Amino acid sequence: MPELPEVEVTRRGVAPHLEGRTVRAVVLRHAGLRWPFPPDLPQLLEGRAIRGTGRRGKYLLIRFDHGTLIVHLGMSGHLRVLPLQTPAGKHDHVDIVLEDQVLRMTDPRRFGAVLWHDRDDGEIDSHMLLRGLGIEPLEGQFSGEHLHRLTRNRSAPIKQVLLAGNIVVGVGNIYASESLFKAGINPKTPARRISLARYQKLAEAIRETLHAAIEKGGSTLRDFIGVDGNSGYFQQSYFVYDRTGEPCRICNAQIRQIRQGQRSTFYCANCQK
Repeated sequence: MPELPEVEVTRRGVAPHLEGRTVRAVVLRHAGLRWPFPPDLPQLLEGRAIRGTGRRGKYLLIRFDHGTLIVHLGMSGHLRVLPLQTPAGKHDHVDIVLEDQVLRMTDPRRFGAVLWHDRDDGEIDSHMLLRGLGIEPLEGQFSGEHLHRLTRNRSAPIKQVLLAGNIVVGVGNIYASESLFKAGINPKTPARRISLARYQKLAEAIRETLHAAIEKGGSTLRDFIGVDGNSGYFQQSYFVYDRTGEPCRICNAQIRQIRQGQRSTFYCANCQK
């Protein structure tokens, strides 16, 4: 599933093609993906100018004067900017047609979403999919103090707390494993037992890991590709994720794999205490 870096890479890729442009048409080839498409989406967007783009966790936001288009890439979705008249394939579900090109959403497994939040319904953070999300890890308010303060009553393993998304948003399975390794924290450690000093290391590790992944175009898992059609290559830098049985790049011990909440966790028992 595309995680925060992949969504941010997508946002940065589409932004120059969208911002300030006017939507000429909207093509919906199915009734919906994970949820139904807004039935009046063409009428809502046609003739309207795109004012900006944003991101909240793993959700891409395309802003108009009268509301915001919310796009989620699901398990296998991606966006491409293509020339007009590019033929659509089997898994191409949505086109937003601009003056000289088209933004196309492709989603083979159809777990993505395209939704509308009207300005009259309040701030975008009040949308049902966004209102429970935690702090953004790449913004200045995110800190070790924030993590420490909000985990004093959390007995769940720290890896699970990171994935929950209600304390910090967008740190998915790959980057949680990598960040915990970088901070030297065992993923099984109860969140409330981690000290402030160790949380400060973890917050910095999360920031560094996400920034590095964005700079390398994200990770290529399953069907994710960037807007330009190229694959990310952060997976070439993994320290622990998907490296079961391989030697740790730091201490040479074997990388271990366990299951936590139906997700695979990878770690070095020697480097992560």
